[in-house]
Amino acid sequence: MGTGRESWLPQLRLDQLLDELQSRLDAARKTQDRMHSLLEAVLSVGRELDLAQVLERIVRAAIVLTDAEYGAVGVIGDGRRLSRFLPVGISDELAARIGPLPQGHGILGELIRHPEPLRLNDLAEHPASYGFPANHPPMRTFLGVPIRVRDEVFGNLYLTEKRGGSRFDTDDEAVLTTLSVAAGVAIDNARLYAESRRREEWGAALGEITRSLLSGADASDVLSLIARRALEVAQADSACVLVPDLGADVLRVDVAVGELAAELSGQAVEYENTLAGLAARTGRPAVTADLRSDPRAHAFPGLEDAYGPTVAVPLLAGERVQGALRLSRLAERSPFDVTEVGLLSDFAGQAALALELARHRAESEQLALLHDRDRIARDLHDLAIQRLFATGMTLQSAGRLIDHPEASERVGRAVDDLDETIKIIRSTIFALRSSGEEAAGGEVGGSALSGGGAGLRRLMTKAVATSAEALGFTPSLRMEGRVDTDIPEETADQVLAVLVEALSNVARHAHARRADVTLTVDAHIVLTVTDDGVGVGENVPRTGGLANMRSRAELLGGTLEITPARLPGEHMDGAMDKPMDEPADEIADGGPDGGPDGSLDTVPVLARATAPGGGTGPRPGTRIVWRVPLLSPGNGEEKGAGALT
Repeated sequence: MGTGRESWLPQLRLDQLLDELQSRLDAARKTQDRMHSLLEAVLSVGRELDLAQVLERIVRAAIVLTDAEYGAVGVIGDGRRLSRFLPVGISDELAARIGPLPQGHGILGELIRHPEPLRLNDLAEHPASYGFPANHPPMRTFLGVPIRVRDEVFGNLYLTEKRGGSRFDTDDEAVLTTLSVAAGVAIDNARLYAESRRREEWGAALGEITRSLLSGADASDVLSLIARRALEVAQADSACVLVPDLGADVLRVDVAVGELAAELSGQAVEYENTLAGLAARTGRPAVTADLRSDPRAHAFPGLEDAYGPTVAVPLLAGERVQGALRLSRLAERSPFDVTEVGLLSDFAGQAALALELARHRAESEQLALLHDRDRIARDLHDLAIQRLFATGMTLQSAGRLIDHPEASERVGRAVDDLDETIKIIRSTIFALRSSGEEAAGGEVGGSALSGGGAGLRRLMTKAVATSAEALGFTPSLRMEGRVDTDIPEETADQVLAVLVEALSNVARHAHARRADVTLTVDAHIVLTVTDDGVGVGENVPRTGGLANMRSRAELLGGTLEITPARLPGEHMDGAMDKPMDEPADEIADGGPDGGPDGSLDTVPVLARATAPGGGTGPRPGTRIVWRVPLLSPGNGEEKGAGALT
């Protein structure tokens, strides 16, 4: 018996050793398989460049490696809360029944507060346990690890319910920790790729804006393009460009696109307690994750109740703030992150710089135009007028040597025509210089006269042209003297008002076929409006428009004279010494509209015209002479006539 027992004991030990060896081989094989799975998971995660796809692959790989039932990844946002939560293992139907996604309370918040691996056998036993909402599946075991991107905690990886009722062990923790390192690298790559794509999109948008400016597009169209492209690239729901209101200490929405565009357009925004005002005032971006709860974001009360994330960046070119660009997203959408705000700020700065360069380019072109006009004015004065004056003097001297009365009279008329031509050229010179001043000054609200906007010379030209529709013909217009430089702004307003009233009276009461307007500036400002109508009769009205014209004259220390235009043996005052019932010749060189290109805006002399079908019978007509002293704009003293030198 002893011999038999001794024979099977070694065999038993050998079987035990073989079983232990097999067990270790199985464990090694399992570990090898797990390492292969981990390597495959790392490679799978690293292949993706879209961040959403990367996050989903990380969770699915973690579930496979640890044999877990549920998994999720949470991205940490502002306020130490989860800005994004991506669960795997819960169906869409069940997720809808559970309700809102977690925000970072309880155990999930514990990992945010203490970013270290956390392994629990029973979730309910942890002091930070927050419980589960209704319809949530039961969960006991838990394993969570932080995901770091360049030493910054990007988020956390969560696993629950290891299959088969087992617990998560140290191997699971090690595998998940290793996966989180690879996940951090993959997330960083995806973020860099997304940032490069966004930079490309912002660059393309900026290039489109620059091309639009260089092609001569209107500034308002360029602002619309800036708002539209910013809305598209930033994936916002509403965008607007706000510019300073010159008439008030506010910003005004110049352009709005996206949702609420019609409601936001033209809205005024205070500099205080608004993101756009803060950005424009400080020259730095202003951001909020939810404008509904941010006291700085009360720009459009009652209009943006459905909006949350909002950013406003200054349109800053150097030290000059030209306004602000404001973007908003709906409340349920993700807030603007640091990268987006930085890219948007760069885009707004470059767009503002492009606008500033375009403004300088336009000013340079305007300056070149002004220099050219000044050169033309000098040439007209120094060459044309002097030669015409010399020719007139020669003809005047020759007239004394002519014995034939008719020939002498013709030479005298030629001298008079030359004198009128010189006056016309002088008016043209003044028009060139004054229109240049108008273009340089621009229109900035209020009265547009006397350098503040369009000059009196141009405004009178437009008023005469506008009256043609009511009159049935275009009156002639002649202006002599320094109209735009010597007449003060307040007086210019009165002159224009009297002209409009006088032409209105001609249209309503005179039944005229022709009218002439003359404005002369020397020691007095004299506006004369003459027509060939039925006349005013012996009893001149003392009320209505004529009374208004008289009161305007008296207000400035002047007078108003109303007389018949055609007295026995008298010719009418005007550019041509012809009776009213004779047809009028054109005054200007370029055609019936007075300029080489027929422009009413830049040529100060309009051709006299006759109403269609007008007869030739003599009628008394009316001459209105409105005369006021010329006062200097500063001291109110009378000023002598200006001379062209």
